[in-house]
Amino acid sequence: MEISKKKCVPCEGGVPPIVIGKAREMLKEVKGWELKDGKLSKDYKFESFMKSIDFVNKVAEIADSEGHHPDILIYYRKVNLTLYTHAISGLSENDFIVAAKINNLGQM
Repeated sequence: MEISKKKCVPCEGGVPPIVIGKAREMLKEVKGWELKDGKLSKDYKFESFMKSIDFVNKVAEIADSEGHHPDILIYYRKVNLTLYTHAISGLSENDFIVAAKINNLGQM
């Protein structure tokens, strides 16, 4: 199943994080994202601050519907998103699912 069609599963810990080799393989499914310090990260640039905020609001809708939330930094016209599953201190499939759904925002 295409990763963007999957639904996040609540993670309360107790499962191992994805190993780096598997994370690199899954990275192929989320174009533009990169692994930084064991986390998924992507930068976005927009024409204006308000377009940055509009994008962040769309990301917030996805995150809330999936119950899995990225760290979001807004630098005027630049937005950085970081995904990481805090409950397991590493990456989970949920991180890749949310990244794929965020990537689909450009196709809407």
